[in-house]
Amino acid sequence: MDKFRMIFQFLQSNQESFMNGICGIMALASAQMYSAFDFNCPCLPRYNLAYGLGILLVPPLILLLLGFVLNNNVSMLAEEWRRPQGQRGKDPAVLRYMFCSMAQRAMIAPVVWISVTLLDGKCITCAFCTLVPVETLGNASYSSLSQGEMKRVLARIPCKEIYDGQELIANEVAVRYLRCISQALGWCFVLLMTTMAFLVRSLRPCFTQAVFLKSRYWSHYIDIERKMFDETCTEHARSFAKVCIQQFFEGLSTDLAAARCHPPREAPEDAGEATRKLLGITDWGTMNVALKSWHRCKPPLHLHPPTLHSSNGWAGEGQPPMHPPAPRREIAAYYSWV
Repeated sequence: MDKFRMIFQFLQSNQESFMNGICGIMALASAQMYSAFDFNCPCLPRYNLAYGLGILLVPPLILLLLGFVLNNNVSMLAEEWRRPQGQRGKDPAVLRYMFCSMAQRAMIAPVVWISVTLLDGKCITCAFCTLVPVETLGNASYSSLSQGEMKRVLARIPCKEIYDGQELIANEVAVRYLRCISQALGWCFVLLMTTMAFLVRSLRPCFTQAVFLKSRYWSHYIDIERKMFDETCTEHARSFAKVCIQQFFEGLSTDLAAARCHPPREAPEDAGEATRKLLGITDWGTMNVALKSWHRCKPPLHLHPPTLHSSNGWAGEGQPPMHPPAPRREIAAYYSWV
């Protein structure tokens, strides 16, 4: 159990590197999935477009959602976005920074899938084979087919074993034409995504350095605050359960001693330490009030009362006055009610 705990703590402390590794693995997995995927074009005029575009767009959407699901910061972003205003304001720039950071990692696997699909060319060949310019690449004088029959023949271009329109246009000519267009789109897509990644990662901090630093700082703060709150709640719950169990067995041993005339055993030495960790919150109702108060109105980010103005007029300027923490006020109201 200690080994698993050490591994979990290591992953938490290196969460960013771990998430980058997960995104890289998903990108490699997406490319491997496409290479192992058995692509079978239906070769029917009504289904070729839906099948080709479905293979091109639906798996990237699934990979994008998986990239968000595997990111632990999604719940943190949703919590920060949906929490009440309370005594602490919400900065939209911080929320945008958190969302963009997650989106950059989540988009790696979908971009790899789309790039590999376009460079391979099968999806574009299947989806747009009925739009091949016959008058340019084929036999324009072959006019014995109606419009519907011509689409039916062109829809069979990806399926060489059933294609029967060599008199209209050669199968290899049409496939090469569509694959050329698909690969051109693929390289343009790769160039566009690479350029956008370069601009986002390199140029954005240069133009908005102050806003970028502020958003990154408070994003890290929200993440650390959430982790420390969870750790504190876990420690409090452990101490609370420990004291409750000790009191139960102490009461049970007292009853047995009274019935059998045996002296009760002394309480463990660490009982006082566990009691001190409860921080005065020692019952079910008070703990619920404290948790609700933390959700509704988190304490303001102002640790000290305003100081006197210094010579430069900056110290303490514009700082709001200190208010008593919301959990204490609500707990006092709770006890006055009960």
